[in-house]
Amino acid sequence: MIGRLTGILLEKNPPQILLDVQGVAYEIDVPMSTFYNLPVLHEKVVLHTQLIVREDAHLLYGFGSSDERIAFRLLLKISGVGPKLALSVLSGLSLNDLADAVANKETGRLVKIPGVGKKTAERLLLELQGKFTASGAGAASGMAASSVSSDIVNALQALGYNEKEADWAAKQLAKDVGVSDGIRQALKLLSKS
Repeated sequence: MIGRLTGILLEKNPPQILLDVQGVAYEIDVPMSTFYNLPVLHEKVVLHTQLIVREDAHLLYGFGSSDERIAFRLLLKISGVGPKLALSVLSGLSLNDLADAVANKETGRLVKIPGVGKKTAERLLLELQGKFTASGAGAASGMAASSVSSDIVNALQALGYNEKEADWAAKQLAKDVGVSDGIRQALKLLSKS
């Protein structure tokens, strides 16, 4: 898993950038909120990343903050929301605006985002309810714990466990557990069951 990249910005072609990391250039799709905050070409950039592996491609997505990446991961968990739509949502609304829209159940704000229809907007509001708070930092409540849990589940699935087993093991862990400790503890639990 590629979690963060630090490198030199070589190209900017919205929504994609090219980042040189010690001689290896990565093509990374970024939301417009991250894109607008990028430095000029040939400057150093640090991005939090999410690697999506599909049958026909390995896609890398980058974010200016860990909160954005966490929101991206939450969006991906929603039925019918893929990486492109999740990126579109994060490009169309800041984290604070998304939190406000969810808290106030404003489908009107979400349907203005390209690719989001009325049904998708309603599903987003339903699934994200209680996962965001409209704070000055734009952080989501419980998102860090949710991200750790998600990372543990993904790691267990990569090790061959099915989704049901991985979810069960992750739910047995303490809320403040770290990813590596959580994976170790989950493996112990799964080996006993």
